[in-house]
Amino acid sequence: MDLFAPVVRRVIAPLWARWEGSPYLRHYEALQCTQYDHPETVRQRQWHAVLNLLRHAYEASSFWRARLDWAGLNPDEVRTPEDFLAVPVLTKDELRTHAEDLLAAGFDRGRLHHKRTSGSTGQSVEVWVDEAAQQWKRACTLRSDEWSGWRLGGRVAKVWGNPEYLRHGWRGRLRNRLLDRARYLDTLGMDDAALRSFATSLRRRPPALLFGHAHSLYLFAEWLRHNGGAGFRPRGIIATAMALHHWERRGIEEVLGVAVTNRYGCEEVSLIACECERHDGLHVNADGVYLEVLRPDGSPAAPGEAGAVVVTDLANRAMPILRYQVGDVAVASDRRCPCGRGLPLLERVEGRVADYVVAPDGRLISGISLTENFALLVPGVAQFQIVQEAPYHFRYRVVRGPGFGEASLGKMRELTTERFGPDAEFECEFLDRIAPEPSGKYRFCVSKVANPFCAPEAAAR
Repeated sequence: MDLFAPVVRRVIAPLWARWEGSPYLRHYEALQCTQYDHPETVRQRQWHAVLNLLRHAYEASSFWRARLDWAGLNPDEVRTPEDFLAVPVLTKDELRTHAEDLLAAGFDRGRLHHKRTSGSTGQSVEVWVDEAAQQWKRACTLRSDEWSGWRLGGRVAKVWGNPEYLRHGWRGRLRNRLLDRARYLDTLGMDDAALRSFATSLRRRPPALLFGHAHSLYLFAEWLRHNGGAGFRPRGIIATAMALHHWERRGIEEVLGVAVTNRYGCEEVSLIACECERHDGLHVNADGVYLEVLRPDGSPAAPGEAGAVVVTDLANRAMPILRYQVGDVAVASDRRCPCGRGLPLLERVEGRVADYVVAPDGRLISGISLTENFALLVPGVAQFQIVQEAPYHFRYRVVRGPGFGEASLGKMRELTTERFGPDAEFECEFLDRIAPEPSGKYRFCVSKVANPFCAPEAAAR
């Protein structure tokens, strides 16, 4: 039993927030109440924030002033979500190359929080966030994290990389020891010795929350399965940073005995959406972002239809980020969750745009459904990665497990023809392990063939 957790929640966290001058706990208490507002109330509040941000961006950012003038758009003329579609989409390249112009006037750069994305596509992006936005985002994230069953103050085990607290010297270590209470398994060094040491630590002092990259959590759970079982049971598990496959969710839950909470976000805007305790879709963080799901022509996708994710950060006024094309594909919903929250839902996140395969006949195939298909149906596969080199050519990167043989290769041939057509060809590359990206994340479907989701902003202009 963790007797220190209530002390952290009731004493240390409030005192630390007061010492920092942070209002995040007050924000969190308010957000706990407003999440149950009627959906129309939530929409009106969110839309009011969108209009305020648009006016601020036009007045304070030279980039947005020039962009909106070029589009012939006066912020005062934007009154509806349909009007907002006329605001040109912000691409990752534009965010990278126009960072200085995107910064709003009146903010001291020295007092801003600097974020750099992991650069999983090979090029990183820098974002500057003001203090007020940082604390609001912190509150939104805390609210969603607690939907997992964990509570502020409980021990946390992170299957992650590059612990941020180490960059802040003794103050960071003290904060982590007393407030954050996190232990880390570096995703770039998940060898047997590291896994064994981490598991031993968690069995000795069980965490209340297990948090990490979705596939890295799965690999850790599978290691536990084959090495004596978990020996601990957290109150919550949060999988994030990459698409969560059904077979990964099932594997983690079988080993740990706890439902996995799927969380979606990106470094540029922080939390975007998260499952609640019902695990039936992801609640959009409508208090922090305005989310659109767009067809390739730039029009809104219908509920149940996959589309490109475009987000507006409602909190960060130091660097206004409007209609930012994240690079992911998701499916919107028009359902209301039975949990009673008024926050809108995403049915699911399909993964990155570049993870979509373009079949020779022009069909778009979700990478997450493909890898689930191959991983589940091909016998003896420990890890599997699909690389589409050209419309008709695929490379399968395979880590062989027990039972891999001729039947496995035969199933690959059968699935290749079934999924991509009779003219599709493949080659196998056998590896000891599929290494993560430099960010510590894994990608299991990579297409080098351009697809329509890559540039909905072209139609929006």
